[in-house]
Amino acid sequence: MNGALDWRTDGRDWPLRDHSRFVRRGPLTWHVQRLGEGPAVLLIHGTGASTHSWRDVAPRLAERFTVIAVDLPGHGFTRGRLPSGLALPGIARALGDLLDAESVRPVVTAGHSAGAAIAVRMAMDGLGPGHIAAFCPALRPYGGQAAGLMSSFAKMLLVNPVTPWLAASFARFGVDTGRFLARSTGSRIGGDGVALYARLFGSPAHCAGAIGLMADWDLAPVAAALPSLPVPLTVIHGDRDAAVPVGEGREVAAVSGARFVAMSGLGHLAHEEAPADAARLIAELAEA
Repeated sequence: MNGALDWRTDGRDWPLRDHSRFVRRGPLTWHVQRLGEGPAVLLIHGTGASTHSWRDVAPRLAERFTVIAVDLPGHGFTRGRLPSGLALPGIARALGDLLDAESVRPVVTAGHSAGAAIAVRMAMDGLGPGHIAAFCPALRPYGGQAAGLMSSFAKMLLVNPVTPWLAASFARFGVDTGRFLARSTGSRIGGDGVALYARLFGSPAHCAGAIGLMADWDLAPVAAALPSLPVPLTVIHGDRDAAVPVGEGREVAAVSGARFVAMSGLGHLAHEEAPADAARLIAELAEA
């Protein structure tokens, strides 16, 4: 799709650019960032984000670990389309295939929001995510009928090829990105982070990827698997999360028998607001 981000221009000053590579596996060309040495830690961003969301977490972890961060299909600088679209099982399989190509077996996978659901799906399918650190996770179809309506609405938007262009144009010319992020996530991040989100939101291809992820999302199998998850799970949740209520995180931990950690005064982008704390929590799990 036209309107994709261009690495030479849009990526000219991308965080951790010196650690970026492009890896072709099947129909996808992944944007991968790899840094550090030691046991492997995998970082998976959420819907509408990219590797940039781990920009202040990854270097801290790289002091003791090999850190792998990726742009998910349809997001950031990753290119190509999976035959299964952006459904959870297909993304999990493709990410597992990428890890095989990179000879990486994570001891911890940190997933933010939808990224946590991908990590759980990897565990369900025996793809070896290691201990899952779920930051503000979207792991259950909360909201009753609204969850199904949201997916249906996203599918309706995706059918119209003009929608991503309208969304990107609105982001470029009509939205205060910082105010939007604060209202929708409950988080307040620095100006550099806001500018990176604005760059992403201004790309029609990235917007299409975010809408497509919502359209293809089915969390019911993930929720059903939580009580018998074959790997350890730790839920880490900002107590001011405006996107996924902190009570949802507590319930996920209770259902799955997971450890629950509250990050006080932080919102949905808790790992960006307090990267040192996020890195410390991930490192503790990796060292355990």
